Amino acid sequence: MDRAVAHPNPGADIAVVVVTHASEETIDECLQRLRAAEGVGQIRVVDNASSDDTLAIVQRHALADARVRFIANPDNPGFAAACNQGAADCRLPWLAFVNPDCFLEPDTLVRLRGHAQALGGALVGADLIDEAGMRDPAARRADPVFWAMLCDPRRSALGLPVAEHTPLQPVPAVSGALLLLPRVLFAQVGGFDPGYRLHVEDLDLCRRVRQVGATVACANDVRVVHLRGISSRGRRLFVEWHKHRGLWRYFCRYEAAQRRCWQRGLVWVAVWLHFPLAMLSRPGRRTAPSPAG
Repeated sequence: MDRAVAHPNPGADIAVVVVTHASEETIDECLQRLRAAEGVGQIRVVDNASSDDTLAIVQRHALADARVRFIANPDNPGFAAACNQGAADCRLPWLAFVNPDCFLEPDTLVRLRGHAQALGGALVGADLIDEAGMRDPAARRADPVFWAMLCDPRRSALGLPVAEHTPLQPVPAVSGALLLLPRVLFAQVGGFDPGYRLHVEDLDLCRRVRQVGATVACANDVRVVHLRGISSRGRRLFVEWHKHRGLWRYFCRYEAAQRRCWQRGLVWVAVWLHFPLAMLSRPGRRTAPSPAG
């Protein structure tokens, strides 16, 4: 018998997937909070070849709690592929994907589930803030339109304003650092696209969810601390390279067919010209989260 099914709370219908890589700084608190969270029946940690103490910490939690199980990848298949691995290893009706540097409150996931149910089975994210209380613009995003961004750089900022006094704000996309959706919806869209190594996979997932007629929304009344980029430190080249590969993949999938050949060429040049500029700009800044390793 699956140990998680034997959990004494029969109403625990949320399976949580956490993808780790060099996450020893935050994974202990993350798992403590997930184990204390309401509605959680299964926790799957998929590790992408950590060389620090991440797995030792996860093992301690697995020994203490039958709901926790881990998958240790000997190599690094990427964030999207690891999310799909974790989802395939559990079978509860709701799936939550949580970054190891997100710290949830006890009622975070059940409130997100309630919002998703109210929208007929939606994909829902949370109001993400950093340790200083600053909101993360990635929690509410527009779809990127690359030609429009090339013509007007101001459109490169995808973050959308918060609809104050609106508990549940429909948006084109939320952050993959924390999102919850029905398992049937995740299966319907085919899960995350493993062709994205890290970054942009959340924009792609949200777009495919909307394409099948479901809603994507940010729960403005559910606030979660997200430390951002703990595992990215010292790996800026890796992170930026795969981010830009993801941007080009997204453009090819959703926009390239609408553009002329010379426009596609200009977008390609713009994406890859931005790569070295991103490497040179604000080197001390934390990059976006990258548990893919």
